[in-house]
Amino acid sequence: MPAPDSRGATVPAAAATSAVAPPSFAARATSVEGSPVREILALTERAGVISFAGGLPAPELFDTEGLRAAYDSAFAASARRALQYSTTEGAPELREAVAARATARGLTTAADDVLITSGSQQALTLITGALVEPGDVVLVENPTYLAALQCFGLAGARVVAVPCDEEGIVPDALADLVIRERPKLLYTIPTFQNPTGRTLPAARRAEVARTAARLGLWLVEDDPYGELRYEGADVPWIAAHPGAEDRTALLGSFSKVMAPGLRLGWLRAPAALRRAAVVAKQAADLHTSTVDQLAAAHYLGAADLDAHVARVRAAYGSRRDALLAHLGEALPEGSTWNRPEGGMFVWARLPEGHDATALLRAAIAHDVAFVPGAPFFTGAPDPRTLRLSFTTHTPREIEEGLRRLAAVARADGHVPGH
Repeated sequence: MPAPDSRGATVPAAAATSAVAPPSFAARATSVEGSPVREILALTERAGVISFAGGLPAPELFDTEGLRAAYDSAFAASARRALQYSTTEGAPELREAVAARATARGLTTAADDVLITSGSQQALTLITGALVEPGDVVLVENPTYLAALQCFGLAGARVVAVPCDEEGIVPDALADLVIRERPKLLYTIPTFQNPTGRTLPAARRAEVARTAARLGLWLVEDDPYGELRYEGADVPWIAAHPGAEDRTALLGSFSKVMAPGLRLGWLRAPAALRRAAVVAKQAADLHTSTVDQLAAAHYLGAADLDAHVARVRAAYGSRRDALLAHLGEALPEGSTWNRPEGGMFVWARLPEGHDATALLRAAIAHDVAFVPGAPFFTGAPDPRTLRLSFTTHTPREIEEGLRRLAAVARADGHVPGH
C-alpha cells in the first residue's frame, strides 16, 4: 500500500523506506543573516588579540564578591523559592527596585509598570512580536543596533531609515516619513547610541514625542547605556516627555551596570502593550530565571549600585580618553571620529578610497580588531565607517592595540602625517 510522505502525498511502497527531505525552513529563518559582530568576536577570542570589536563590559570591574553574596542571600532567604518557577511578570522585589531606579531618574514608575526579561534583547523581541506584522514598516536610526535589524527582519518588517545627523534623528524628517510610510513603530537608542555613541538632545526628544502623539506611532526607546555617562548632563528619556506616556516601550538592562551573564533586562510599557508582551514571553520562556532575579534584588537591596556604577564610569571614561588620544595616530590621515559623552563606542570614518572591512582583514593578522560599520546600516551602507569599543581593555592595552592598528595602516601605505 502506498505510504504518505512528509507533506501528506502518497509514494509507492518501494520508495516508502527511503528518506524524504523534511519541509523547508521558514523564509524568515533564511532571509536574515547572522551577526557579523558575533563572527568577528569568534575570530578575536584567541590569546593576545586586542579587540575593539565587541561591546563587552570589563570583567575585572564586575562586583564579583557583592554578586556572590547576593546569590548566597537569595538561597539563604528561600532556596526553594529561588529554584522554583516564578511569575512571568518577574519577582515583585526586583520589579519594585527597577521602578524605584526609574523614578529616581525622572520617570515616575510603579512595579506594576515593569516586566522583567531575559536581557533587554528579549524585551525588544517581545515588543516586536506584540506589534509588528509581516510587511509593517519599522523606522530606525541609520546606522542602528545590528541585533535590532535582525529582530525586525525575522518579524518580516520593512525597515526604513530615518534621516539623522551628528546629533541623531532629525525631527522634521521623521514627521515627513511617518506621514508618507505610516509605520508601526520607531526604534531608537537616544543615549550613547550603538554604534555611533551619539546622544539625541532634549529638544529633539520632546519633538519626537510630540510627533508620535500627533501622527500615531509607537516608540521603542532602548537604553542599555544611559547610566554610563562620563561628561555632560543627563538627558531625560523620551518616555518622560509629554505625548510619549501612552505609546513608549522603554527597555533597560543590568548587563552594562551589573553583569551581562545575569541576562536580566526590563521593559516599562503602557498596560495593554505590557500585557501583550507578557503573553509573548509566556510563549517564549515562561519567565526569567528566578534565582538570578532574586540575587539581583538582594544585590540592589544590600549593595550600593550607584557607587559601583560610579567606579565603572571612572574607569571607562579613562579608557575612552585613551582611545581618543591615540586614535589619530592609528587611522589613515583624513579619518574623522566623534567624542561620545558616554556609553561604549566611538564611531569613525576612513577617508575616500578606504574600506573598513579590508582594513579589518589586515588588522586581525596584526592581532587587533574592530567592527566595520557597514552591517549597522539599513539600505546602502557606508563602507568607510567603523565602530571601536573602548570598555574591555585598560588604557595601556588600548594604546598597544592602536599601535598595532597604526602598523596596519603603515603597511598599507597610509600613515597619518606622511
